Amino acid sequence: MNPQPNSPTPPAVAESGVGGSVVLAWLVVGLPLAWGVSQTFIKALALFK
Repeated sequence: MNPQPNSPTPPAVAESGVGGSVVLAWLVVGLPLAWGVSQTFIKALALFK
């Protein structure tokens, strides 16, 4: 089944700036979270030495 050539694109695909905002938001939240988890893991390893 072939899609219609003149079918409209979904709104998520049509708005190109949204993807960059989502990536930026994940980086703003994810990088400090990853740093905190890694520091907690490093300090926890010291308890088992």
